[in-house]
Amino acid sequence: MNNRLREMRARYGWTQADLARRLEVSRQTVNALETGRYDPSLPLAFKIGRLFGLPIEMIFRDDTAS
Repeated sequence: MNNRLREMRARYGWTQADLARRLEVSRQTVNALETGRYDPSLPLAFKIGRLFGLPIEMIFRDDTAS
């Protein structure tokens, strides 16, 4: 799953640690999300969406959808 997490984080001027603190996850989790090695749980995806004020569909894209 592709996402715009790195782009959104940069727009706010946050480090991975800053975002991790706001989401109450580890910095390693943020890194794994940004690099596509980890897909967020639905509750985490919604939390990310609320944090950035966007629907999750604007942040996460399903590569398998045609």
